[in-house]
Amino acid sequence: MRQVRLIDENGTQVGIVDTREALQMAREREYDLVLVSPTAVPPVARLLDYGKWRYEQQQAEKEARKKAKRTEVKSIKLRPKIDTHDYNVKVGHVRRFLEEGHKVKITIMFRGREMAHPELGYKLLERVAKDLEGIGFVEMRPEMLGRDMNMVMAPGSKPSPQPQTQVSNPHSG
Repeated sequence: MRQVRLIDENGTQVGIVDTREALQMAREREYDLVLVSPTAVPPVARLLDYGKWRYEQQQAEKEARKKAKRTEVKSIKLRPKIDTHDYNVKVGHVRRFLEEGHKVKITIMFRGREMAHPELGYKLLERVAKDLEGIGFVEMRPEMLGRDMNMVMAPGSKPSPQPQTQVSNPHSG
């Protein structure tokens, strides 16, 4: 590698210079000579403070990780014969989780003879879904798993299907 296309510390293209001359410039200006594109002809090198550049890269990656959305599945457990106040408290928790952007798994636990009335669980889960309409939508319909009935809600409003426009017959009536 005798020559490199050199870019200085300000991002200005210096041009094609000998590698020794580029190294000399880097030493004089107290910068590192970094090979940016080794496959180009001639290879592209840049003058920069490698330590500072690496630090900035790490900060950018850290910021990107911070902004990346992490969705958690939160869980709330209810009983079929839940009291009104308790229900309101639990629905408040679900609402808060949905507003924070988390999915929520709502579980209704059946005990003993309550198993004979799964319709109570369905009604309760429908009530939860109705109370939280607009804040979240049902991602997974209620289903029984052993003695538990589960439903998953996701934040936001459900992507609605295109409404069917009904054409009425002007000749009937």
